[in-house]
Amino acid sequence: MATTPQIHYKQNRLKQLRAFCRAAQNGSISEAAERLYLSQPTVSLQIQALERELDTILFERRGPKIKLTPEGDALYKLAQPLVEGMDNLQETFAASCGKLESGELNIAAGESTILYILPEPIRRFAERYPGIRLKLHNVTGRDGMAMLRDDQADLAIGSMLDVPDDINYQPVVNYAPVLITPLDHPLADLEQVTLHDISPYGLILPPHHLSTWRMVDLVFNQHDASYKVTLEAGGWEVIKKYVELGLGVSIVTDVCLTGEERIVKLSLGEYFPNRSYGIVLRRGKFLSPQAKRFLEVVREVFESTDRSADG
Repeated sequence: MATTPQIHYKQNRLKQLRAFCRAAQNGSISEAAERLYLSQPTVSLQIQALERELDTILFERRGPKIKLTPEGDALYKLAQPLVEGMDNLQETFAASCGKLESGELNIAAGESTILYILPEPIRRFAERYPGIRLKLHNVTGRDGMAMLRDDQADLAIGSMLDVPDDINYQPVVNYAPVLITPLDHPLADLEQVTLHDISPYGLILPPHHLSTWRMVDLVFNQHDASYKVTLEAGGWEVIKKYVELGLGVSIVTDVCLTGEERIVKLSLGEYFPNRSYGIVLRRGKFLSPQAKRFLEVVREVFESTDRSADG
């Protein structure tokens, strides 16, 4: 009987820390309450109780939005792994005993990654762990980052040019940049193509807000070469089809080329760097057993398949 108050105290502390962490992730008390299936006043009271016990202010309150204070940020880095560890205790214990028979894994990735990078890792993972529910979220890089920060995704797979401070990016495979042209295009007969050779011809590129366009713009400007975009098209499958139809040329990463396309590919490795694809995680996030096993599979698949511009 003497231990009952202590157990009750620890249960309350866990609830307080869970409410605090969810509010920190969402930047909003009301959104945290919605995610926790609690009322907004309940979450507010839990955070206020935590602030009283620690004798500190954890959030700056700016209307409906909140922001961590330096003390709040320090607590979040300590508390988040603990809260996620407790919430995943049963699955972690089962995994430590060699059992990983249930659970869910949410992966955020763009369409090209889902089509060209993930099929083999997904196949192997599903074969080894048939009881785990896999959810692939087809999202842009920006939306994938938002899902990571909001804990709606366990991890993301994709390519990153700029890595924010709160994100950990681990490249696992590289692919080479190439120019693709129709079979009968004037550039198709060149043994080596330059940026100035490409300048007169219309490019087919992904939408302007994606990283490919930014990289093309940077490289052409660095070499004092002009370019023109005659068509924006979403998705490499669409771009390849339009190049086949003679509607333009394009600069792609050769991960999307299967060898069955009726096009010519020309190396651009002299101008563009190889494009890496890898694992994207939120720093400090507790990785579930399912996520850890999937990352093992990803590394296993690509350990010996990293390709360069010559591969």
